[in-house]
Amino acid sequence: MEQNQHFKDKLRSWFSLLTNKKATKGARISFQVAWNLILLFIVVVVLVGSFAGGVGAGYFASLVKDEKVRPYEKMKKDIYNYEETSDIYFADNVYLGKLRTDLEREEVKLDNVSQYLIDAVVATEDEYYYEHNGVVPKAIMRAVFQEVTNSSVQSGGSTLTQQLIKNQLLTNEVSFERKAKEILLALRLEKFFDKKEILEAYLNVSTFGRNSSGRNIAGVQAAAKGIFGVNAKDLNLAQSAFIAGLPQSPFGYTPYTQAGELKTPEGLEPGLTRMKTVLKRMYDNGKIDQKQYEEALAYDITKDFIPRVESTVEKYPYLTMEIEKRAVEIMTEILAKNDGYTEQDLKNNSELQNEYEILADRNIRQNGYQIHTTIHKGIYDAMQTAKDNFAYYGSDKVEMVKDAETGEMKEVIEPVQLGAILIDNSTGKILSFVGGRDFELNQVNHATFSTRSNGSTMKPLVVYAPALELGKVSPGTVIPDVEVYLDPHRPNEPYPRNYDKTYSGLVSARHALAMSYNVPAMLTYRTIIDQRPAQYLEKMGFTTVIENDYTTNSLALGGITNGVTVEENVNAYGTFANGGKFIDAYMIEKIVDKNGKVIYQHEVEPVEVFSPQTAYLTIDMMRDVISNGTASSLKGRLKFNSDWAGKTGTGQDLKDSWFVAVNPKVSFGVWNGYDTPKPLELRYKGLHHGARNVYLWADLMNAAYDAAPELVTSNQQFQMPGGIVRRSYCAASGLLPSEACSKAGLVETDLYNAKFVPTQSDDNFADGKFVYIGDKRYLALESTPEEFTKNGVIISPKLFEEKYRIPIKDVSQLIPKREKWAGLFVADSKLEENGKNPSAPSVSLSNSKIIWNQHPENDVIGYRIYQKSGGTIKKVGSITAGDQRSYQVSTGEYYVTAVDIAGKESAPSNVIQFGQTEPPPDKDQPSEPPKEDKDPPDDGDGSNPGSGTSPGDGNEDGDNQPPMDRN
Repeated sequence: MEQNQHFKDKLRSWFSLLTNKKATKGARISFQVAWNLILLFIVVVVLVGSFAGGVGAGYFASLVKDEKVRPYEKMKKDIYNYEETSDIYFADNVYLGKLRTDLEREEVKLDNVSQYLIDAVVATEDEYYYEHNGVVPKAIMRAVFQEVTNSSVQSGGSTLTQQLIKNQLLTNEVSFERKAKEILLALRLEKFFDKKEILEAYLNVSTFGRNSSGRNIAGVQAAAKGIFGVNAKDLNLAQSAFIAGLPQSPFGYTPYTQAGELKTPEGLEPGLTRMKTVLKRMYDNGKIDQKQYEEALAYDITKDFIPRVESTVEKYPYLTMEIEKRAVEIMTEILAKNDGYTEQDLKNNSELQNEYEILADRNIRQNGYQIHTTIHKGIYDAMQTAKDNFAYYGSDKVEMVKDAETGEMKEVIEPVQLGAILIDNSTGKILSFVGGRDFELNQVNHATFSTRSNGSTMKPLVVYAPALELGKVSPGTVIPDVEVYLDPHRPNEPYPRNYDKTYSGLVSARHALAMSYNVPAMLTYRTIIDQRPAQYLEKMGFTTVIENDYTTNSLALGGITNGVTVEENVNAYGTFANGGKFIDAYMIEKIVDKNGKVIYQHEVEPVEVFSPQTAYLTIDMMRDVISNGTASSLKGRLKFNSDWAGKTGTGQDLKDSWFVAVNPKVSFGVWNGYDTPKPLELRYKGLHHGARNVYLWADLMNAAYDAAPELVTSNQQFQMPGGIVRRSYCAASGLLPSEACSKAGLVETDLYNAKFVPTQSDDNFADGKFVYIGDKRYLALESTPEEFTKNGVIISPKLFEEKYRIPIKDVSQLIPKREKWAGLFVADSKLEENGKNPSAPSVSLSNSKIIWNQHPENDVIGYRIYQKSGGTIKKVGSITAGDQRSYQVSTGEYYVTAVDIAGKESAPSNVIQFGQTEPPPDKDQPSEPPKEDKDPPDDGDGSNPGSGTSPGDGNEDGDNQPPMDRN
């Protein structure tokens, strides 16, 4: 009650004040003041707001003042100028993989993207995407306020459009200037492009972590393939949600490690949680219904993660690296040419070359090219398997090398390496190659990069083919294979030597090549060296030839200063298969940009090197290498028949082993050796080093045949061109046969270029007599007893000394040690007699034979056997020096004398008595042998009828004979 009364009293008091005029006037004044203050505050607020807005607008303008207005075409180019990984292909459009790049990306059109993925990205990254004009002011103000107040919660304010601008037109710099430019460009982009275009660009630009090869990926197509193994259009709801969640933290949410291995369950959890968040936003935004949402949450997406996939460079390391290198070389020339530079400009300016190589490397990796190669996948794969299965490379060896980090010497195990390459003759396409044993052990491509001495495979290229072309040699040209001394630094040491350090005398060029004799090759090379035959190597694609190679004899044997690659060596052999035209080998068929435009197409440009006649004659000579020469071990190793012609080669000290061969379809060659040059084993598992390489060649070729027989062989033979004839020649001179040559049985036939057939008959022959001492022949003197001589054909060494500008110190080496040459000897093969009678030999009895040792005097050419019987002395036999020194006797007394080249005869040897003898002669019986006993007559060939002994064969039964001692 008291409280109510108190309230009434207060109310009366206030009312009385209102009715009081004075009080009313004061209240009115107070109200007016308050109202004015309110108006003033409003004005101040408006003014401050206007000022702040003006300042803000001015500040915004100052931030973007340097940003030029970008026209539509420029923005379009920049927005769609995202890096796209280039694809590489085997021949026949067979997909190989992607080039190495820091970020793998594959462009995709929006129409080929799952709608689930589109909805998931929009719901997660920009829920008002289809409503705003590039920016959301509320989100921007929130983001600015959070930035200014340094709020711990940063919600972000970028739309998809702004994110695209940031990725493609601006940098990732955190600044108000960059943000202002981003807003301005986003608004402008929305005017130029529709939502579909912007969204498509965003989906191709965004990064999505790693794929199952451990490579960084960008773009939803690369993500779909690299994570789930499907195209972007085939992603299901759960997969779409997983991919849509990745851009927030690509490497935190990615399911793969850097090695391409699937993460542990704990490592997968962040990504799976993020997927659930995406699904919730899709549900909240009405993009999916509750059933879809619940099914997607229950879906086990981990079963969809594909297992680790080898990257292209892991599966095909040598091939991928080689394609990259060649593609960069091509693109370097294209870019330089577009800027007005020539290939020669690049060669003359290393800095310019380096600049364009860098640009080309970046260009080829980032612009989504399709690089089509000539490599046949089936052959390439088959050769790698054959290479891995080969069992006869040889032993690993230890090499001491300096550690690049510590500087200390350490042991490195080096295996025998190989390089091999298969080239199509008519086009130059490289169908396959083998770069080495193990890329992880050594990344050098031994087929296309390593340079080594090519040994005797050089002989057809720089010796015989050029000499054939210049008319200095034909297959039937006769060349001396004897000791020569062509090294001016070691004038008393034979050089060159043959690989087996033996000599074969007079041989044809055909035989010299088949057996890979070094002396004939170098002698032939010396006849053409003034005409600079190394130029033929350069015409056939050798890039390592230098001026010194033009003047050195050793080039004939593969002594090229800087070596040669397997590719260049094999490629050169294709010249012979192509009728003398060189066709440069290549691996890149064409390069197509992402718009389908062919920006590079290889064109075949044949180079005339040899005439068709030279090419065919070289091929025909090299056929003998395989049929009966140094590559005869190939017989029976191939699964198929083909018209092969080739050449083996061995580097100095067995440091390199080669075999290159061609047929009408392909050229194929293999090299073996250690990376640090060191001798190969002469024998390994019972196989000679040359045979091992031929076996490897055969295994690889068989693998190629199994994979694509139509590419490596046919029933076609090398076709002989016109202008080739078959002619007879004398095997002892190479000239037209004379009567003396025919009598000696030395007429041969061979093929000739019709322009260079022999026109001169040899007048270097004459009938004559010679003597044998062992397997050597010497010119008989007028006084040489006929019983020790043979009739034959005499040749002079001067023919060869003058032609090849050499002295032949041991002319007896000219005569081959073969039966057909038994009747030939050299006119200068003289045996100097010592001017005195030989000393008497000493004889002994062994069973029913008398025997004696070789006479110590070198001019002794034979022995006479005498018998004392019935008081008479008669000659019963003659044996040439070097034959078996024995004589079958019957009852009686015998002695032997020695006869020298001048016909001087020694005193009798000691007398040997065998069986029952007659009484000794009286004292007046002469002790010297008669000059000649005509009864019974000698048969003239040094044999005694009925004695069982002949000068050539010794005793026919061959039992109990002393060993023959030959000079």
